[in-house]
Amino acid sequence: QVQLVESGGGLVQAGGSLRLSCAASVRTFGNFAVGWFRQAPGKEREFVARITWSAYSSTYYADSVKGRFTLSRDNAKNTVYLQMNSLKPEDTAVYYCAASDTERLGSSWAGAYDYWGQGTQVTVSS
Repeated sequence: QVQLVESGGGLVQAGGSLRLSCAASVRTFGNFAVGWFRQAPGKEREFVARITWSAYSSTYYADSVKGRFTLSRDNAKNTVYLQMNSLKPEDTAVYYCAASDTERLGSSWAGAYDYWGQGTQVTVSS
């Protein structure tokens, strides 16, 4: 069973930055696609960004975060990072990472992922 642990959330002012981490319990994390999703109070979970498995090495972003958020991965640390810059109050949400070793290109559809972290809160004040 793959376990994912997110960290790096917190409270930041608008315009600030945070880096979220998604650490996996497996050494083969490079073979997984990883997606980030977020859910704000009273809203549905939405896709934020995804990174394909390392052999393909591509990233995709929701229009709402394109140009502000950047995904990267460190396979030696079994970790994927979501660098979030120029944060806005509307970015406030619980952020979840998810992984799949079957859908290795990943997806913007949450149902494509087999493993989920517990979530980390990001709060952006105005």
